[in-house]
Amino acid sequence: MLLSIPDVLSPEQVAEARRALDRAAWVDGVVTAGHQSARAKNNQQLPEDSETARRIGELVLAALQRNPVFMSSALPLRVFPPLFNRYKGGQSFGTHVDNAIRQVPGTAHRVRTDLSATLFLSQPDEYDGGELVVEDTYGVHTVRLPAGSLILYPASSLHHVKPVTRGARVASFFWIQSMVRDDGERTLLFDLDMAIQKLVRETPDHAAAVQLTGVYHNLLRRWADL
Repeated sequence: MLLSIPDVLSPEQVAEARRALDRAAWVDGVVTAGHQSARAKNNQQLPEDSETARRIGELVLAALQRNPVFMSSALPLRVFPPLFNRYKGGQSFGTHVDNAIRQVPGTAHRVRTDLSATLFLSQPDEYDGGELVVEDTYGVHTVRLPAGSLILYPASSLHHVKPVTRGARVASFFWIQSMVRDDGERTLLFDLDMAIQKLVRETPDHAAAVQLTGVYHNLLRRWADL
């Protein structure tokens, strides 16, 4: 499932993040690349241990927890601490697949990367190029979202970022270990949850709502990997 989630951050939160990020010290993005992707990666990144990355990362994580679409679609068990990157002056990231396991820096914790996420922090009119291109079983998808919006997709997907030819593309990126590792099962649960919510809104007292909610939780109980 490839899903666009609007307004994860408010305009005020985006502005707060950008003020901090625009003042931050950026380094070569290769510092977090795996062996294969290091050859394709050409961007800038905030050091993982920087105070700015930690503070804005906490803002992002709090916003994700409050977002019902993210929670329903990702069913997060663990979220890798958000990272931040910037592309400008022709920088790009060639086709690659994300590492299956990520070690959380400074801890013994590992995150299985079931889902990848990019949270856009630049408005589309601030830069040219920089599209995220994701390849899945349904074809090739080109993504360029407003600031504050997020794209969520299986981390097993091949993807790349096109060169930025004007301005700067600033974003947060991170990975999610889901309670349900299979993308097909997650998609069924998300579709069922959305249908239940619509039924409850339109017909609050419909008896089927309780029955369908039971089906949802029984499927989640069957598929969850905790």
